[in-house]
Amino acid sequence: MTPIKILWVDDEIELLKPHFLFLKGKGYQTTACNNGQDALIMLKDETFDVVLLDENMPGLGGLETLNEIKLKSPTLPVIMITKNEEEQIMEEAIGAKISDYLIKPVNPNQILLALKKLFELKNLIAEKTIINYQQAFRKISLSLNDLQTHQDWSNFYIKMVYWEMELEDLEDLAMLEIFQNQMKEANRLFAKFIEKNYQDWIINESGPLMSHQILKEKLFPLLQKESEKTTLMLVIDNLRFDQWKMIAPIIEKHYQKVEEFSYFSILPTATHYARNAIFSGMTPLEMQKKHPELWINENEESGKNLNEAAFLKAQLQSNNIDSQFSYSKITNLKSGRELIRTLNNHQKDDLFVVVYNFVDMISHAKTEMEIIKELASDNRAFRSLTLSWFKNSPLLEIIQHARKLGFKLIVTTDHGTINVDQPLEVKGNREVSTNLRYKTGQSLSYPAKSVMEVNDPKGIQLPAPHLNSKFIFAREQRYFVYKNNFNHYANHFRNTFQHGGISMEEMIIPFVVMRPR
Repeated sequence: MTPIKILWVDDEIELLKPHFLFLKGKGYQTTACNNGQDALIMLKDETFDVVLLDENMPGLGGLETLNEIKLKSPTLPVIMITKNEEEQIMEEAIGAKISDYLIKPVNPNQILLALKKLFELKNLIAEKTIINYQQAFRKISLSLNDLQTHQDWSNFYIKMVYWEMELEDLEDLAMLEIFQNQMKEANRLFAKFIEKNYQDWIINESGPLMSHQILKEKLFPLLQKESEKTTLMLVIDNLRFDQWKMIAPIIEKHYQKVEEFSYFSILPTATHYARNAIFSGMTPLEMQKKHPELWINENEESGKNLNEAAFLKAQLQSNNIDSQFSYSKITNLKSGRELIRTLNNHQKDDLFVVVYNFVDMISHAKTEMEIIKELASDNRAFRSLTLSWFKNSPLLEIIQHARKLGFKLIVTTDHGTINVDQPLEVKGNREVSTNLRYKTGQSLSYPAKSVMEVNDPKGIQLPAPHLNSKFIFAREQRYFVYKNNFNHYANHFRNTFQHGGISMEEMIIPFVVMRPR
């Protein structure tokens, strides 16, 4: 193994020979230099892994040397060593992106610790992560048979999100593959749990908070209790819990969490059903019956989420919530920029709802565009793409501006997605719905053991397009493909993110209440 090469720059370098001998004994190769100018020449002529740099030197000082190093070799780690504890000096060094900051006198073990943090931290974390997961693996496997309630499943899923994000940073992907197998088994059991309990939840309201209940239970009390400031409610379409965990640290620079919990999307886990249910406070069957002028049936051509503001208005009125509200839907960069410009106009609103569609667009673009398939090839890449977008998006600017205006903030979604890889052959007539994770219509033919079938849609509060219509829902990582040209479409949609069916990723979703920092 090649030793790590250190360039140590200090005008009193002769006093540091004991440190050099100590580091040599630990396997490090140290080169001495007593001034900044010579250090820059040496860095030009020779390759080093790290620079230990004295801050207070005659001639070219430590900070000047640091700036020159970073200008020419921005990724080269520099550990600053100084007698000066002035805050301004520290801030300048940190601002120049030093790797560590040590105060003289330093002993050899301090130097060793700083080097280990720099070069061995990743390996040490990886080893600890593997050990921790190995210890947790058996507990997770055993706990799968003990998950009896919706809260058990929510807690389990959030724990699995944590482990996936921990394991994906490892260079050795063996543990991640083991995790993925555990997740598949969990989703298999989760589908059985949903099939057994869902009808009772939706009819008797005996289960978790669901799409049609969430505003009444969580938003309306907040509006009545704290009416002096605008509540900005962001509904980020298609936001999985793991994607929320990726963007949360950025939002938390501006907002502090008051409450974070999960709730369950209704079936189908699709925008037409779930988001309309959020805004109406009704199941799809209730919407069709009570608001036929607003509800759009599955087989109708027009847009199915064009009446969300009207549904929200009706729900506020039916719950005697006398709040002034506004509604906006962002589907492109231009409308996002426009909202930033006009956000001040909503300071008199009690509630301002913004539906943001970008994450949903990533999912659909991945299906149709090869470049997006490459950029979001798996869960890890999908999260990374979401994070990269969010950091540079109008949505982040909206949140930052809302904080300056003192708006309270709610972040939620309508459903999540799952990466599908198991095609199922399905047959049906022309009126069968097109979604890959659920189908509704007449004369459906499919492998019954691989789906959740609902012969009486009214039993789970879904409208039936026809008298003999049924619903089928894909479980786990399956997706429906018609028999005609099966292989082509199976390959086309394999490894894409879809929604509408039954999985923890699609159904267990975040609702977060925040206040300005």
